[in-house]
Amino acid sequence: MKHILKCSKCGSYTLKESCNCGSATTNPKPAKFSPEDKYAHLRRKAKELNKK
Repeated sequence: MKHILKCSKCGSYTLKESCNCGSATTNPKPAKFSPEDKYAHLRRKAKELNKK
């Protein structure tokens, strides 16, 4: 079963591993929420680094 993927460059959706524009595609769904998340501090740190 294939899942829908989103292009990181142009924002279009596809079932292929790479988009028509040549960019890689990623899973558009967020990770499951858990109140006992061991890696939340790492995600927040990465998000802050990407903003700058």
